[in-house]
Amino acid sequence: MEKLNINQWAEKDRPREKMMQKGAEALSDAELFAILIGSGNTEESAVSLMQRILASSGNDLNQLGKWEIQDFARFKGFGPAKSLTIMAALELGRRRNLQEHHERPTIHCSQDIYELFHPLLCDLAQEEFWILLMNQASRVIDKVRISRGGIDQTTADVRSILREALLQRATQIALIHNHPSGNPHPSRDDQRLTELVQKGAQTMNIRLTDHVIITDGRYYSFCDEGML
Repeated sequence: MEKLNINQWAEKDRPREKMMQKGAEALSDAELFAILIGSGNTEESAVSLMQRILASSGNDLNQLGKWEIQDFARFKGFGPAKSLTIMAALELGRRRNLQEHHERPTIHCSQDIYELFHPLLCDLAQEEFWILLMNQASRVIDKVRISRGGIDQTTADVRSILREALLQRATQIALIHNHPSGNPHPSRDDQRLTELVQKGAQTMNIRLTDHVIITDGRYYSFCDEGML
């Protein structure tokens, strides 16, 4: 009897389609693993097979992560290729978990932004415009350079700024650029851009927390000055 591939399963056993329609979070552990192994055996789908394997490990992914090839080989249809696929996925999960334990910086005030960006911008001979992306808890997601300009000004596109925020699912952003002249006070163009970004961000339920202008040793905060 020939085993069914993932495209021949009953509709309820098609985790790929379910993931496309509802997202990965809607799938069970067995369904996620089924996508990886692609097929079960002549008697059961990959989902059913992975349900049995998970049950044998007490439905504990940490326990399953200790399994070797010979442990998986006890199950019909589970050869070295499928075993190594599952083992690799569990190892990646372990490594991701280790990385997430490195705590992201939390932004409490304009001084935190200044200290984060001063090393990047203080010695530049031209202006650069950056954005700081944060989550709901004000933890840093990423720092992104939007543009690089001349000696006395740079330009930043509002759409580019908001696109980066949406792509990385930031709920808060801050604008940052430097003034090589040493004068930290905002120009009219700086003020206008801040207003445009704030209006655009509000329509997407993203909060603009600050716009910080950095010079060597000084900075200007729109938030601290009551301009946001």
